[in-house]
Amino acid sequence: RLFQHSNSETRRHISHHEQQEHPPTLLAKMFAQTFGRRAFSSSSKSAGAKFRELMLEAHKTKKPLQIVGATSAYAGRMAQNIGFKSIYVSGGGVALSNLGVPDLGVTGLDDVLVDVRRLTRVTNVPALVDIDTGFGASIFNIERTVRDMEQAGAGAVHMEDQVLAKRCGHRPNKQVVPTEEMVARLQAATRARKDMVIMARTDALAVEGLDSAVARCQAYVKEGGADCIFAEAVTTLEEYTKFSKAMPDVPLLANLTEFGSTPLWKLDELANVGVSMVLYPLSAFRAQSRAAEEVFKGILADGTNKNVEKNMHHRMQTYEVIDYMAYEK
Repeated sequence: RLFQHSNSETRRHISHHEQQEHPPTLLAKMFAQTFGRRAFSSSSKSAGAKFRELMLEAHKTKKPLQIVGATSAYAGRMAQNIGFKSIYVSGGGVALSNLGVPDLGVTGLDDVLVDVRRLTRVTNVPALVDIDTGFGASIFNIERTVRDMEQAGAGAVHMEDQVLAKRCGHRPNKQVVPTEEMVARLQAATRARKDMVIMARTDALAVEGLDSAVARCQAYVKEGGADCIFAEAVTTLEEYTKFSKAMPDVPLLANLTEFGSTPLWKLDELANVGVSMVLYPLSAFRAQSRAAEEVFKGILADGTNKNVEKNMHHRMQTYEVIDYMAYEK
């Protein structure tokens, strides 16, 4: 129905060669030419170039880039509309929201790629994506993961130094691989990428201590070629200071996941200790979970949804998120 009034007009402006393209590509062009939709607009900059520019600007100006998690394309559009310049695809978010399982290495590459593609088709801000340990035991698996993520539109990926049977970064009993193995993972990732930013995540702080975690990250940058560092499960601001002073030219990310090991510091506090990026991976998902629970309970208890309607977005507010009316013009 979306194209009934404009299909022929749009197709006249799309070449024969373009009509042989993969259907989603053609669909995006038809949307863009028909509606002028910003969600499908093209840019001369790749997603990787966009993320790198934002990251380096944040590092230079000491104004951290805020990156918010989106567990659906709809949530990603909402975050972009509100003003976030980068969004995040969490491995834990994919596991919880779309598979209904724990973040214990259950998700695979294709599970995450589905979410990345859906998100990048309808947003323009670059996405940082969690690729766990690289989705495979060999460097060839990691190379494939990185290529597929970049082709799917990711601006950056982070890969961690845990063993393949990984755990949530804020849970006990984590294990990390030797530094040399993580360096090899990162070398594979940097070989496979074109513009995409490669972020090295270390979980060694909780396992081996601060000095070892810092030394690992120095090797991840110098030998592995990582563009930036994600220090997981940090518990004090002084720990961030140690990382940033040891690698003053390397952007550093702070993960402010709620109910975890890391306090929920303010942006200026983190800027003062050398943090360049601040991640809020599941904030919206946790709020959505609580809201959904209240609605489910209310409907079951009251026999009607009338009493919980006040907790919902109005239909028009939902339409505004996706610019629905533009599709009906």
